Amino acid sequence: MGKRYIHVGRHRMSRIGLPPGTLISDGGIPTPARGISLFVYSEKSYTEDSFDTLPDLSTILKKDSVTWLNVESVNDIETLEKIGAEFSIHPLILEDIQNTDQRPKIEEFKDHLFVSFKMLSWNGEQDTINQESVSLIVGKNYVISFQIKPGDVFNPIRERIRNNKGRLRREGADYLAYALLDAVVDNYFLILESLDGLFDDLEEKLILRKQDNLLEMIHSLRAELVTLRRTVWPLGEVLNTLKKEEFLFIKKSTKIFFKDIYDHIIQAQEMADIFRDNIAGLLDYHVTQISNMMGSVMKVLTIIATIFIPLTFIVGIYGMNFHYMPELEWRYGYPAILILMALLTGGMILYFKRKRWM
Repeated sequence: MGKRYIHVGRHRMSRIGLPPGTLISDGGIPTPARGISLFVYSEKSYTEDSFDTLPDLSTILKKDSVTWLNVESVNDIETLEKIGAEFSIHPLILEDIQNTDQRPKIEEFKDHLFVSFKMLSWNGEQDTINQESVSLIVGKNYVISFQIKPGDVFNPIRERIRNNKGRLRREGADYLAYALLDAVVDNYFLILESLDGLFDDLEEKLILRKQDNLLEMIHSLRAELVTLRRTVWPLGEVLNTLKKEEFLFIKKSTKIFFKDIYDHIIQAQEMADIFRDNIAGLLDYHVTQISNMMGSVMKVLTIIATIFIPLTFIVGIYGMNFHYMPELEWRYGYPAILILMALLTGGMILYFKRKRWM
């Protein structure tokens, strides 16, 4: 059995020896927040702002509105600590928010609900999956989302808030949390669609033998599928918990929407399993192709070697240095031996063809 290599995240390694709940910056250098966006909305109105530094949190929460605060950098220790102090977020949860290798999870506290998951995006230039950790703090009338870097799949939600489309502005913070999770899961299907296109292209290349690095392409595609499955399955557990259990900050009327996301994630899991089986089939097909090609080569070489066995035997006999060999003195000995060798070769080829060996 070969060695098993376990990937250990850089952030996890950098936390070794530190007390629980310790926040660290990327590379040990404090990183300022690169972007903070704020939506405060109700059914009748909304406001939208963006900041480079954290605003006064005591003034942004309103009882009759839903507040969505999005922070695009988890390496800004000062910002995390201020948010943690204002919303009574446990230091261990702040550590989980900052840990980019955190497995999707859900935890309920007195003042809020904590949910973490992976957001995926497709890199079309390199045909790879980019993943990013996202964390949500869901309170009575607010949602705080934490990202690693700018760029996400939440723009349709922002547009729905701006244009008052759907029921988003009529619902509470729990529905906003559902909408964010739903946008992430919907994007999983775009990733699956991209993988499906790669699979079809690779299958065609395998059949037509268009490229030489097919094995490398198969392993690359399988690696991306592993990344997807490692994201989809844990999030399924989180959504199953949201669907089944009762939470203080999730209304019963909203639970049916989480059930809908759970159904979608199950479908994504099934599709990922199908892709896994298909990739295994491609690998088996590729190995079979290689074996067949090697078999064909060996068959040709075996036929050639077999044809030369009697010819080598004849040449070996007349290559001996005995003085009394009658054929050596015969005038037509040389052409007769050549004709004999040609007849032997033709006869053996004819025999092989009748036996369908060539």
